[in-house]
Amino acid sequence: MLSVSDKKILNVIQTNLPLVSHPFARLGEMVGLSEDMVIDRLKKLKEAGYIRRIGPFFDSGKLGYVGTLVALKVKDGYMESVAEAVNTYEGATHNYERRGKYNLWFTLLTPDEAQRDKILYDVRMLPGVESAMSLVSRKKYKVNVKFNLK
Repeated sequence: MLSVSDKKILNVIQTNLPLVSHPFARLGEMVGLSEDMVIDRLKKLKEAGYIRRIGPFFDSGKLGYVGTLVALKVKDGYMESVAEAVNTYEGATHNYERRGKYNLWFTLLTPDEAQRDKILYDVRMLPGVESAMSLVSRKKYKVNVKFNLK
């Protein structure tokens, strides 16, 4: 169960984590806790699975990056090794196994198309990868979800 303090912390960090030299001290001021208490609670919330990551979201396109959603058809028995190989690429994120013909999906952000194409070629050549689709977005849709914990 989440404590009242946990809920206060989670409500703030979703959209209002202070961008200062000591963000957790400022967060503590906002929710009535010390910096050490906030850091301790965040560690425990992460260990318990309530928090996956704490970090900023950037508009990758405005920063010059190119992105694609990649769908792989991976043979039985190769899923773990292919997923581990994909995870070694710095720009690979959101790597998920799915049901269906294309059973491993991930996003890929790279500084340019040449690097993207090189990584996609390498991934296609991995043992167990039968086929791959690169689904470059034509229009961006961003869904912002904020959970109001009471």
